[in-house]
Amino acid sequence: MVNSKSKVAVLAGGIGSERQISIASGRCVADALEQAGFAVVTADVRPDNLDILGDAGIDVFFPVLHGEFGEDGRLQRILEAKSLLYTSSGSEASELAFDKMASKKLFDDVGVATPAAVEFVSGIDLPRLEDQLSDLAGKYVVKPVRQGSSVGVTIVSTPHEALRAAQETFGEFGNCMIEEFVPGREVTVGILCGRALPIIEIRTQSDFYDYDAKYVDDQTEYLFDTITDPALAATISRAAIDCFDVLGCRHFARVDFVLGDDQIARVLEVNTIPGFTSHSLLPKAAAKAGLSMSDLCTRIVEAASSSLAGHKA
Repeated sequence: MVNSKSKVAVLAGGIGSERQISIASGRCVADALEQAGFAVVTADVRPDNLDILGDAGIDVFFPVLHGEFGEDGRLQRILEAKSLLYTSSGSEASELAFDKMASKKLFDDVGVATPAAVEFVSGIDLPRLEDQLSDLAGKYVVKPVRQGSSVGVTIVSTPHEALRAAQETFGEFGNCMIEEFVPGREVTVGILCGRALPIIEIRTQSDFYDYDAKYVDDQTEYLFDTITDPALAATISRAAIDCFDVLGCRHFARVDFVLGDDQIARVLEVNTIPGFTSHSLLPKAAAKAGLSMSDLCTRIVEAASSSLAGHKA
């Protein structure tokens, strides 16, 4: 059983494009857990540097690696193979959530709306794909199937531009997707231990909440209580929980939506290890719910202690 004397290893850094954000998240989590009384060690982990996993004195591992080798299930499979107790979703749920096309299919299964999309893979019939895209009105969003933090995302206006962008994205990241661009408000819902935290609306100076808007632009706004219709707010929160559940997530996550002009919230993705800096969305939502960063991280560690080591949920 985990208690305030337990030793927690915060795993950060990694090899993904969000490495520096992960390091910042790791510092904040470590500080929060130390304030709560835990013994904390931090480690910058990579596939070729996992020595910390051999420390028999660690009670719980707290990964805050974003993107590749953090949210894609690879690190989780290693932890499970060693029967180590850790926070965040298991390997199968992580892998599903990281694959935007695979997760879309599951969202459809539970009736949660999501923007229409087609996958761009090796050997695809380009003329046929261009015809398919012509059936989608408006702009297109081209993005890697397996990346995070809006890395590699492009917005274009025509099917021809979408195909060209997809070819470039495929060359850099592998399989990608062309998704309909849904104009509207970007909102996000944090999930903590199966419950929805207060909804945050994100207002940016750009067309969408891209990497710069997240980490560079000081003009990005994060607003609470902007969805004034209680029924709509409840629907969005319920949809977030449904997405969390259908993927098999556990402990915490963040679910991103676009709320269209038709007042339909369409899910964009589920982040199984969102940011944990003081400016990140999950801690902001937790604070709105009355939880400090120490409270948030403590609850997550306690949730892990009630899970079986190696649990694949």
